Amino acid sequence: MPAVTRIANQHLTVDVSPLGAEMQALTTADGRSFLWNGDAAFWIGRSPVLFPMVGKAPENRITVEGKSYEMAQHGFARRTEFSLVVSTGTLCRHELAASDATRAVYPFEFLLAVEHALEGRRLTVSAEVENHDTRPMPFGLGFHPAFVWPLPGAAGRPHTVTLDNGAEPALVRLESGLVKREKLQSPFKSGRLTLDRAMFEADAMIFPEGAGEGLTYAADGGPALKFSFENLPNLALWQKPGAPFICIEPWHGTAAELGGSDDLANRPYGVTLPPGETARFAFTVEVDG
Repeated sequence: MPAVTRIANQHLTVDVSPLGAEMQALTTADGRSFLWNGDAAFWIGRSPVLFPMVGKAPENRITVEGKSYEMAQHGFARRTEFSLVVSTGTLCRHELAASDATRAVYPFEFLLAVEHALEGRRLTVSAEVENHDTRPMPFGLGFHPAFVWPLPGAAGRPHTVTLDNGAEPALVRLESGLVKREKLQSPFKSGRLTLDRAMFEADAMIFPEGAGEGLTYAADGGPALKFSFENLPNLALWQKPGAPFICIEPWHGTAAELGGSDDLANRPYGVTLPPGETARFAFTVEVDG
């Protein structure tokens, strides 16, 4: 496998693997690591890109234009090797084009480009999806980055997630990996959530609507990560029970609904891209402190 690509500036260093175009490390100049290290004792992921669907499908199968295909959770991009097409000191771009392997499970011509770019203390991770087919192309796209919890130097301190918009978005939960339709009371109070590991005993907390376009993950009196989201209306927070990380996941699309359709075009909050068009999705994270 080709080597990991490193980009860096005076503030941050980022490593990106060609497998899944997945970020492997986010480190400050003073050596603090903010990204989860992929310890297999808990979860080997670090920052997977989810495509062409987010979450699970019923019985791990999707329907496209009346035909059934097997599709593992979060799609195939995270398990597929991308090609490195641009690499500068502070930016790298990886691309994945349709192949015989992808057509066997997702019958469309597409190009997925994932870019990591540094500017000051900010990292922007973007994905562009191009429809090279002659038909409308349904898909979901999500980011699944895991950050250390506790944050560096902040062991024992309360950690919070605070929404920029101050909202209290409704919570939905999963059952067998599928989204339950029941909307639960928000755990946010005036946009603020103090993290508690017990919150994740029932799997991810998903906020399909209303979480807004930015948030801050911070330790009281300690470092903070400030996020902004582009074209990513859904938010999930997830921790493998007992693991020292928290996933802050902005999505466009969710898992299929419990008892709902397996048709990819009917998944909640999914995208259907016309032929010849491109859709862009991105998140930016700024390391503060």
